This record gives sequence, structure tokens and C-alpha cells, in this order.
Amino acid sequence: MNTPTTMKAVVLQSFDEPMILTDVERPSAGPGQVLVRIEASGVNPLDTKIAAGKADHARAVLPAILGIDMAGVVEAVGAGVETFRPGDEVYGMTGGIAGVQGSLAQYAAVDADLLARKPRNMSMREAAALPLVFITAWEGLVDRAQVGHNAKVLVQGGAGGVGHIAVQIARAFGAEVYATGEARQRATIEGYGATAIDFRTRTVEDYVDRYTAGEGFDIVYDTVGGATLDASFRAARLYGGHVVSCLGWGTHALAPLSFRAATYSGVFTLLPLIRNKGRAAHGAIMREATRLVEAGKIQVRLDPATYTLADANAAHRDLIDGKADGKLVVSVA
Repeated sequence: MNTPTTMKAVVLQSFDEPMILTDVERPSAGPGQVLVRIEASGVNPLDTKIAAGKADHARAVLPAILGIDMAGVVEAVGAGVETFRPGDEVYGMTGGIAGVQGSLAQYAAVDADLLARKPRNMSMREAAALPLVFITAWEGLVDRAQVGHNAKVLVQGGAGGVGHIAVQIARAFGAEVYATGEARQRATIEGYGATAIDFRTRTVEDYVDRYTAGEGFDIVYDTVGGATLDASFRAARLYGGHVVSCLGWGTHALAPLSFRAATYSGVFTLLPLIRNKGRAAHGAIMREATRLVEAGKIQVRLDPATYTLADANAAHRDLIDGKADGKLVVSVA
């Protein structure tokens, strides 16, 4: 039986122009790689910024196949790979930046270190929606802030992609969790086990006084950036609070943080893909994701809309236009 030499893929030829569905050369698994037959590709806000040429920290090498997150089935393994075998269902944050092929294609040759087995109780679409947001949330809460039992955690943007996963991870570690959002997001935030705070009607000082007796939160995870990160500095606990942000890219005054004797960490989830260092850590985090999902402690909020490879541009537009109610996923298979 002859192996096909081409595959369907969505290719970005020029920034800020529509991607094109076309035939490209099908990859093969090199040493340390796994050839994955992709079934679903997660769509993140970062994907749309990359496509528009507005993500200097994650710029694609043109022509590019975008798609950071994926879920699929192992087709073949390269030399030296012992952790996976053909037929395994896998997922991970595997490419779409810095010249690494993404998941808007039928196949991808993926660094085995980036992958984990898909949770048995998750569909391919759900699994493809999880990697970037889970890794980002985990690196902030667990790797940087070392969240633990009874810690008071504030998640800024608790109904968002990273935010709703951060709430659930903190809860899984036994933390007491609070999360900011809009009034219309209250039910969503509370559904994940956090106390909802309407940031439009409550000042930082109000909710710090109400929920921490003025002492501040042990951990504040900012998933919004800008003025919200500035507010997070004022919400940290006196003497030892820790602020983490995955969007700390602006210019900020550190005085409010320093005056509380608190600390700050930044999260840059893309670094292992860009630098080709530390990729095994991402695979390890995804194994933790599988463990928590299978234990019923993590759910991903998925938008019910369906897209195919031919609809990839529409998926990007819908995300940009604010039409998504949860994570968007492109079905590939």
C-alpha cells in the first residue's frame, strides 16, 4: 500500500491575508518525533494575532501552517521514541510558531516531548481546546506560585480561556478561589467553583477588604494584562503575596507590589517551542492535565460551533469578532 505524499493544509502565505486551503507535502516522523494524524485544531486568540502579523513574540515563518493546539492519533513514530505507538490518541501544544508546523493540516511531525495521551473522557475537539490554556495556567499557579491547600487565590478574568482553567487547577490543589469577571459571567465563574467578583462595580480595595480582611490574596493570577495587572499588584497579600501574569508585556509601576513586600512572575508559555528547550516540561504538564481531566476536576468550555479546514478563516473571524462562547476548534478529520 502506497503512503500518500501530500496532505491538505491551511497555509498562511502573507500576514493579514486569508489563509489558503491547499495540498502540501506530507511530513514524516524524524528522530524523536511522532507523526500525528490530526483530528482537531484548537483556535486561540494568539493564532489570530500571528495570522495578522501582530505577534512579534510568536512570529510565524512564511509560508506557515498555523494552529498551536492539536489532538489526533499517532500514525508512526520516529527513531528513539518509546513513549508512543501507532494508534495512541494524543494531544499537546505543538507548533504554529517560529517555523514549527501547526495543526491546521491533516498530519504533523511532532516532537514527542510535547505530547501526552488524550484523556479517555474527552472528545478530540475538547482535547484540542485545552493545551495552551492549561499549560499557561499550570505554569503560573503551580510552577511559579506553588499553589497549595487553603491558599487564597484571585484569578483575574476567571471566565476566559486561561482563567477558567486556572480557577479549576487552583480548586484541584485545594485553594480558596475568587475570580473577577463581568456580571453576566457570574454563573460561569461560580460553576467552576470560584467566588465571582464583578470588576466593574467593585474596586480592588473593596474586594480585598471583603474577602481577605484587607490583607490581600496569597496568589493573584492576571490573565488580562494592562490596568488589570496594575490592580493585581494592589491585591497581593502583605508580606509574601505573589502575582503571576501571562500578559505582563506593558510598562508597569512596581511600587504597589514592593510596598506590600510581594513578588511577581511572568509566564511565557511559548518559550520551549521558540527556543527548543524545556519541551519535556510541556509534555509532563499535559500528563497532569490528563490526570485531572480523568479525575473529573478539569472541564474545558467549548463553543458548540463547528468548523472544518475549509472554514479556518471563518473561525479566526468569529473569534476576533467576539462571537465565541468558549474555545473554538477546527475539526480536521
